[in-house]
Amino acid sequence: MIAMAVEAVVTDAGGVVVEMAATLEQALAFAERAEFDAALLDINLNGENSFPVADILGRRGIPFAFVTGYGRKMVPDTFSTAPILTKPYARSDLMRVLGSLSENPVT
Repeated sequence: MIAMAVEAVVTDAGGVVVEMAATLEQALAFAERAEFDAALLDINLNGENSFPVADILGRRGIPFAFVTGYGRKMVPDTFSTAPILTKPYARSDLMRVLGSLSENPVT
Protein backbone atom coordinates (compact mmCIF):
# COMPACT_ATOMS: atom_id res chain seq x y z
CA MET A 1 0.00 0.00 0.00
CA ILE A 2 2.86 2.38 0.75
CA ALA A 3 4.39 1.77 -2.68
CA MET A 4 1.05 2.56 -4.33
CA ALA A 5 0.79 5.79 -2.32
CA VAL A 6 4.30 6.81 -3.40
CA GLU A 7 3.43 6.00 -7.00
CA ALA A 8 0.32 8.19 -6.76
CA VAL A 9 2.33 11.14 -5.41
CA VAL A 10 4.96 10.76 -8.14
CA THR A 11 2.42 10.52 -10.96
CA ASP A 12 0.33 13.39 -9.52
CA ALA A 13 3.50 15.51 -9.67
CA GLY A 14 4.01 14.62 -13.35
CA GLY A 15 6.62 11.90 -12.84
CA VAL A 16 6.63 8.32 -13.99
CA VAL A 17 7.34 5.29 -11.83
CA VAL A 18 9.49 3.00 -13.96
CA GLU A 19 9.60 0.01 -11.64
CA MET A 20 9.26 -1.12 -8.05
CA ALA A 21 11.34 -3.88 -6.50
CA ALA A 22 10.29 -5.97 -3.52
CA THR A 23 13.55 -7.89 -3.16
CA LEU A 24 17.24 -7.10 -3.24
CA GLU A 25 17.67 -9.33 -6.29
CA GLN A 26 15.04 -7.39 -8.24
CA ALA A 27 16.45 -4.04 -7.14
CA LEU A 28 19.99 -5.01 -8.16
CA ALA A 29 18.79 -6.06 -11.61
CA PHE A 30 16.89 -2.78 -12.10
CA ALA A 31 19.81 -0.72 -10.81
CA GLU A 32 22.20 -2.35 -13.28
CA ARG A 33 20.05 -2.14 -16.41
CA ALA A 34 17.02 0.13 -16.16
CA GLU A 35 16.96 3.71 -17.39
CA PHE A 36 15.55 6.19 -14.87
CA ASP A 37 16.32 9.61 -13.43
CA ALA A 38 16.24 8.94 -9.68
CA ALA A 39 15.41 6.27 -7.12
CA LEU A 40 13.93 5.90 -3.66
CA LEU A 41 15.56 3.00 -1.80
CA ASP A 42 13.90 1.50 1.22
CA ILE A 43 16.82 0.41 3.36
CA ASN A 44 15.03 -2.83 4.26
CA LEU A 45 14.10 -4.92 1.23
CA ASN A 46 12.41 -8.00 2.59
CA GLY A 47 15.02 -8.41 5.33
CA GLU A 48 18.07 -7.39 3.27
CA ASN A 49 19.56 -3.91 3.08
CA SER A 50 19.63 -1.91 -0.15
CA PHE A 51 23.17 -0.56 0.17
CA PRO A 52 24.49 -2.70 -2.73
CA VAL A 53 21.82 -1.06 -4.91
CA ALA A 54 22.99 2.38 -3.76
CA ASP A 55 26.56 1.42 -4.75
CA ILE A 56 25.39 0.65 -8.29
CA LEU A 57 23.32 3.81 -8.57
CA GLY A 58 26.26 5.87 -7.35
CA ARG A 59 28.56 4.33 -9.97
CA ARG A 60 25.96 5.06 -12.64
CA GLY A 61 25.47 8.64 -11.43
CA ILE A 62 21.78 8.12 -10.68
CA PRO A 63 20.61 10.16 -7.69
CA PHE A 64 18.81 8.34 -4.90
CA ALA A 65 17.40 8.80 -1.44
CA PHE A 66 16.99 6.27 1.33
CA VAL A 67 13.62 5.60 2.93
CA THR A 68 13.75 4.30 6.49
CA GLY A 69 12.00 4.33 9.82
CA TYR A 70 15.35 4.37 11.62
CA GLY A 71 16.83 7.67 10.46
CA ARG A 72 20.40 8.40 9.41
CA LYS A 73 21.93 6.07 12.03
CA MET A 74 21.24 3.08 9.73
CA VAL A 75 23.10 4.62 6.77
CA PRO A 76 26.82 3.87 6.36
CA ASP A 77 29.20 6.83 6.16
CA THR A 78 29.75 5.94 2.50
CA PHE A 79 26.30 7.38 1.79
CA SER A 80 26.42 10.33 4.20
CA THR A 81 25.30 12.77 1.49
CA ALA A 82 22.24 10.73 0.49
CA PRO A 83 18.93 12.33 1.39
CA ILE A 84 16.84 10.45 3.95
CA LEU A 85 13.06 10.17 3.90
CA THR A 86 12.08 9.09 7.40
CA LYS A 87 8.96 6.98 7.88
CA PRO A 88 6.27 7.90 8.53
CA TYR A 89 6.42 10.84 6.16
CA ALA A 90 3.98 13.35 4.75
CA ARG A 91 3.36 13.96 1.06
CA SER A 92 5.26 17.25 1.37
CA ASP A 93 8.30 15.37 2.75
CA LEU A 94 8.24 12.99 -0.20
CA MET A 95 7.96 15.88 -2.67
CA ARG A 96 10.84 17.73 -0.97
CA VAL A 97 13.13 14.70 -1.17
CA LEU A 98 12.20 13.94 -4.77
CA GLY A 99 12.88 17.58 -5.66
CA SER A 100 16.29 17.42 -3.99
CA LEU A 101 17.26 14.44 -6.14
CA SER A 102 17.07 16.48 -9.31
CA GLU A 103 19.18 19.24 -7.74
CA ASN A 104 21.83 17.20 -5.89
CA PRO A 105 22.77 13.85 -7.39
CA VAL A 106 24.38 11.45 -4.91
CA THR A 107 27.71 10.08 -6.12
